[in-house]
Amino acid sequence: REAGVRELERQMAAVLRKSAVKLAEGSKVKQLKYSKRKIASLLGAPKYAETNLKTQPTVGYAIGLAWTEMGGDVMPVEVALMRGKGKLTLTGSLGDVMQESAAAALSFVREYAARFGLNDNFFENLELHVHIPEGSVPKEGPSAGVTLLTAFISVLTGIPVRSDIAMTGEVTLTGDVLGVGGLNEKLLAAKRMGITQVIVPAKNRKDIAEFQADLVEGITIHYVRTVKQMLSRSLVRNPFVKPHARAIRQRNLGLN
Repeated sequence: REAGVRELERQMAAVLRKSAVKLAEGSKVKQLKYSKRKIASLLGAPKYAETNLKTQPTVGYAIGLAWTEMGGDVMPVEVALMRGKGKLTLTGSLGDVMQESAAAALSFVREYAARFGLNDNFFENLELHVHIPEGSVPKEGPSAGVTLLTAFISVLTGIPVRSDIAMTGEVTLTGDVLGVGGLNEKLLAAKRMGITQVIVPAKNRKDIAEFQADLVEGITIHYVRTVKQMLSRSLVRNPFVKPHARAIRQRNLGLN
């Protein structure tokens, strides 16, 4: 959770000092061994709690990757759909850039609504609530567009998002996926959480080629250039519908 290893060195020294005290008090051991449970008894409760991620495909729930001052982190995005008057609510300490990403993602959905089986004016009678948990941690940066868009499409079409995949990238109003920074930290965050599939903008392929092999070991990276490519990998099935299926989607949302 830090750029260097100074704090790690301090924690290791604390463990050894406490062990030295026990030895000085007469504890007879030939070898010191430390398990997770023993480390917790010596150092106390963990300073950082891991983010809880859903393990099953879920509608309106997508996992993003973010860069923070303490390194990379996973960023679950939740979107709820309800009756309303075309309002977009954002909660979870989102910065200005992320709010702009959410607005751009929603504009893309509204512009190309028919491709997803939605009525052109579907948003007039609905409200979308975007929430990113752990609201005390500020979230900022232009890399959440693909995650927000995936969650929007998922909740509007009822198609679950894959639970084994995380993503990073920004989207344009015409459906292009733009490159991002901080990939080294983001991929480390994915590995820490056991995520095996990551969606990355195709423009970042050259950056990942320069990383050490062990960083991407065990991770399948999907390079995407367009929203269509991205959604075909992030959702459990294709969200783009044929014209005859459009009426079914609209009826399910009560938009007819």
